[in-house]
Amino acid sequence: MKFSSRNGGAIAAMIALPALVYYLWLSFSAAGGWVFTSWSAAPGLVARQAIPNLASVAVYGGWLLWQVLLYALLPGRDAAGQPLSDGSRLKYRVNGNLAFWITIPLAALAAWLSPGFVYDNLGRLLTMASLVALAGSVYLFRHGHGRGAQQFFAGVERNPRIGSFDLKFFCESRPGLMGWAVIDIALAFKGGQRSTALLLVLACQLLYVADYFWHEEAILSTYDIVHERFGFMLAWGDLVWVPFIYSLQVYFLASHPQRLPGWAIAAIAVLNLTGYALFRTANLQKHHFRRDPARPIWGKRPAFIRTQSGSLLLTSGLWGLARHLNYTGDLLMAIAWSLPTLFVSPLTYFYPAFLLVMLVQRERRDHANCLAKYGEAWQAYCRQVRWRLVPGLY
Repeated sequence: MKFSSRNGGAIAAMIALPALVYYLWLSFSAAGGWVFTSWSAAPGLVARQAIPNLASVAVYGGWLLWQVLLYALLPGRDAAGQPLSDGSRLKYRVNGNLAFWITIPLAALAAWLSPGFVYDNLGRLLTMASLVALAGSVYLFRHGHGRGAQQFFAGVERNPRIGSFDLKFFCESRPGLMGWAVIDIALAFKGGQRSTALLLVLACQLLYVADYFWHEEAILSTYDIVHERFGFMLAWGDLVWVPFIYSLQVYFLASHPQRLPGWAIAAIAVLNLTGYALFRTANLQKHHFRRDPARPIWGKRPAFIRTQSGSLLLTSGLWGLARHLNYTGDLLMAIAWSLPTLFVSPLTYFYPAFLLVMLVQRERRDHANCLAKYGEAWQAYCRQVRWRLVPGLY
């Protein structure tokens, strides 16, 4: 393999990101949510708590098989994706909402019967998810005849499939996003320690996941599905980052219960619902506009700017107030999920801090891509919709 700066960056990311997840796991499991510094003890902790045993292999393998069966066998409908370069549209099986409402009660029952299993084996399950993500990335690379570390990391194909089974669509939601909800529920049963703070975070995060599957078809118009190639970056992000990073607040509260006064519960709930409303409303407005540009937004025909290529840039609804209020809503929810941990551990705020950096960087990258693609039309759009994330501020 020829080494280049792009390959070097991809290799560095594939080493640094998994190392970061394991470091955070060590910080929460062995240092109570504080910065882990006992480096001499790390190999022993990993050997005892992160090397898979028979039970973790069986549970994680059964989890993946269960999700594959639900995806393949549950009744649902076929939804059309966005047009491909040749004008055709792929069909996607949409039955996630039913899969969610079958899985969650069973997960709660399993957590009730064995309340400490996930908490005690989280490191082993993390390793299992990492190994599956790595193996899946190798398959995707070979299936797409990729070359170089950069393609292994970013992916070769946009829509890899086994028959009609869409690998990216499946991994985007089922084992990772639903796995996040299942881990949350399992951790909440740990030792019977359920504080108001834990229950609040659990409710907020379950709302997010349940809403995702209620609006599952809307993902078909998102950037990940339409434009991103499927390689290590997305596979590892879906299977490892989402379930094991997004659940850190619940992981912390499972062993460090916090009690919140009524006013704090109400304020955090309002913050979360505000973020949820911005996130969901903005995404649905864009999704419906892409499906039907004549569909009214807030009772009026949508306004837009037509580009030279014929694409339409929406300037109505929330998309007329700022270019990415969906990102703002996502960030508000992330903050709401961390506030119930109070200020006992700085690392419970890792996710909103990371998300802020990622979303600002993503918005800047999106701006550069759109400027290159749409030229004067995008400049006109930016003059009309001045604010990036927060009207009047940024």
